Amino acid sequence: MENWKKNLYVVWVGCFLTGTGLNLIMPFLPLYIEELGVHNPDQVSMWSGIALSSTFLVSAIMSPIWGKLADQKGRRIMLLRAALGMAIAMILMGLVSNVYQFVGLRLLMGVFSGYISTANALVATQVPRHRSGWALGALSTAAVSGVLIGPLIGGALSDTFGVRPVFYITGALLLGSFFLTLFFVKEKFTPVEKKEMRSGKEVFLALKNPGLIISLFITTMMIQIASNSVNPILTLYVRDLAGNAQNIAFISGMIASVPGVAALIAAPRLGRWGDRIGSERILLGALIGSMLLQIPMAFAQNPLQLGILRFLLGLTDGALLPAVQSLLTKNTPREVSGRIFGYNQSFQYIGNVIGPLVGSSVAAHFGYGDVFLVVAGFIFINVLISFYFNRKMHREKGNHAN
Repeated sequence: MENWKKNLYVVWVGCFLTGTGLNLIMPFLPLYIEELGVHNPDQVSMWSGIALSSTFLVSAIMSPIWGKLADQKGRRIMLLRAALGMAIAMILMGLVSNVYQFVGLRLLMGVFSGYISTANALVATQVPRHRSGWALGALSTAAVSGVLIGPLIGGALSDTFGVRPVFYITGALLLGSFFLTLFFVKEKFTPVEKKEMRSGKEVFLALKNPGLIISLFITTMMIQIASNSVNPILTLYVRDLAGNAQNIAFISGMIASVPGVAALIAAPRLGRWGDRIGSERILLGALIGSMLLQIPMAFAQNPLQLGILRFLLGLTDGALLPAVQSLLTKNTPREVSGRIFGYNQSFQYIGNVIGPLVGSSVAAHFGYGDVFLVVAGFIFINVLISFYFNRKMHREKGNHAN
């Protein structure tokens, strides 16, 4: 088996374990905040928000730094650093005695994060470029699977064993990622000498099309804003649509999960299609599809309609991030790919922070349905940006051909 394929399969398992581990604690996070001595409901909500967003904020700052080190020291060592650091932080979270210690460790988690983005960079620098769409599409299903399965397992484990043991189980999964990477990931890496390392400005000067790369960063951020904006209001919106239904939590969970299931099905196939017809076409088509699907969600009459629309949305979601990553791969010199993927990860984390703020603010001032219309507006701006750079790329290819 080719070395890049073996690495792809190993880091797929590593990303799956990481995605599962990081999402195990989501169902009971507010309960753990209460267990740490916070009992006022408003305070519980506030500390839960701080605990979640603090990790993303620190990760956004650290990602370019780790990306630079990946270019200098290699991607494998960065995978090991991320997996071991997150495992230690997670195990320590199960030992804390107050909310301040817990948030401090969530900050530490953000410092050491980056396994999934580094795995993308490793695969992107090893895979033949004509196979990058398929490879990155397949890799994206690992984290999506973890996001889907993690909360289900976490909820069951916390009901069975209690909250604190779940942190130890999560740490064990992350240690599993560490040992898998240690023993099975191979990388032939030629270090870039420190004196030859390019500054941030020089990295962008090395790019053939820096405007395209920046537009892809913005697209990554918009994708996360769009997908996370509905998270704070989805259960409430479903409750409004369902009327007097008794199993609101179950219905909401199903509707929350269906885009991930659809993305899991679609991502490798759309990635392979992108290798044939061009990832830029796949990206533009998926953005338009995502924008058009947001609008009827604002006017859904029942949970079934909303669920069907969100399943269709998941089919477009399965194309978006792999298409972005494939375009980054094809338009970035390999010696700076770690930093470019690090910058892209920062924009992803920023979107994770902004999205819930946008959704909750719009819902509070206007209504639940309006969140989807605002998201459609964000995506429309992204469509215009992508359309502009799509045309520019094809114009440049035509000029080179002549």
